[in-house]
Amino acid sequence: MNSLIVVPLGSFVRRGLSGAIHYVMFILEVFRNIFAAIQCHHLTVEQMHRIGITSIPLVATTSIFTGSIMSWQLTYQFADMIPLTYVGMAVGKSVMTELAPILTAMVLAGRVGASMCSELGTMAVTEQLDAYNVLGLNPYKFLIVPRISSAVIMLPVLTILSIFVGLLGGFVVAYLYKEVSFHMFFSGVRISYKDWDFAVGLIKSALFGFFISGYACFFGYYTTNGAEGVGKSTKATVVFSMTSILIGGFVLSKLLLI
Repeated sequence: MNSLIVVPLGSFVRRGLSGAIHYVMFILEVFRNIFAAIQCHHLTVEQMHRIGITSIPLVATTSIFTGSIMSWQLTYQFADMIPLTYVGMAVGKSVMTELAPILTAMVLAGRVGASMCSELGTMAVTEQLDAYNVLGLNPYKFLIVPRISSAVIMLPVLTILSIFVGLLGGFVVAYLYKEVSFHMFFSGVRISYKDWDFAVGLIKSALFGFFISGYACFFGYYTTNGAEGVGKSTKATVVFSMTSILIGGFVLSKLLLI
């Protein structure tokens, strides 16, 4: 009976440790080639366009409804109890420090992370990555570093857009639902605004960009077993990315928002 529990558990732990070691070695190799983001700047710019510009409509749509839902809940809860000026304060704080970076990252984990992983995974199972090595080309330099650096750069940019659109959506709902004026809403936003709150949101988004692209490139690069392996790698990328985003968001809030 004990062997039925211990053996599978030991196998699971061994696979987990082996995967963690491979991931650390992968990330170290990424940092050794980090200047490829500048040397191959045309590849980096191309990835920035794919990650950032093409994601704007999805991020904007998600953000406007995020701010709207937050504002509606607050106006509903605060009604006849707390001055509605504080609606803007609460929406501003939550959107800047938590909702915008986390929800933007989770949206991109499904859109960009899955796409990035499946692309590299397909290259791995069709031996295109082996062809790079045979030709003396470094896959980290031409494929991986531009993707990771682009995600780290573009996630904060998209988060800024998300914050702006989220606040705008929050104001529109507050105005339509409780006739909160523009001046009242944004006076509330300014009541407790701190530059550090905005900076924390950007720090989180940069880290989330690293999580998403790092997992996508790692699982894609080591994909095996054909189409089935590509599917498993893509699933692992999304699961690990979203889990890391939620855990990382909590840890950073605990460390930075004191």
